[in-house]
Amino acid sequence: MSELINNSEYKTLIFSLKSQIQSAQIKAAVAVNRELLQLYWFIAEQIVHKQQTARWGDGLVKQVSRDLQKEFPNMKGFSSRNIHMMRQWYLYWHQEPAIVQQLVAQIAQAPIFQIPWGQNLLIISKARSSKEALFYVQKTIENNWSRAVLTHHIESNLHQRQGKALSNFDNHLPTPQSDLARQTLRTCSRSDINSII
Repeated sequence: MSELINNSEYKTLIFSLKSQIQSAQIKAAVAVNRELLQLYWFIAEQIVHKQQTARWGDGLVKQVSRDLQKEFPNMKGFSSRNIHMMRQWYLYWHQEPAIVQQLVAQIAQAPIFQIPWGQNLLIISKARSSKEALFYVQKTIENNWSRAVLTHHIESNLHQRQGKALSNFDNHLPTPQSDLARQTLRTCSRSDINSII
């Protein structure tokens, strides 16, 4: 058995298995996150609908919280505060026609379901417009930003700075190369550039 440990073919097998397991773990976590966010959307949608049609007031959130915590005592996420945040999140994105249209067409593919709950809440609490919020959702998906990194980019106004870097490419490069260089800088953030150099 010890000869297997030193065998390069066996090491390759273990490396392949390990990579596959890690990939499956990541896919499972992403799927769980998407399902959880879809559940939160559904809960918020039902609450907003009942508050509008049945005229049930703010007490509805507290009562739903109590009842869900009683029914699912081992499950987190049903505090009054979190259900209130679900409602805010739903209402925030419900105002954005592009998101609502995408949700109706394919709920699982909407970008807001592809990032964690904490990042969703951070974006809707700090973004000044739905356009800016969508920018940060997309960047979080593309770059797999943690909440801390996302906070940094929002507070440093990456949305406003993106693509506004001054350059002298036009003076020193032929047109096709200057356009390419400018486009490359437009898609890279400062942290991306720092990680390259």
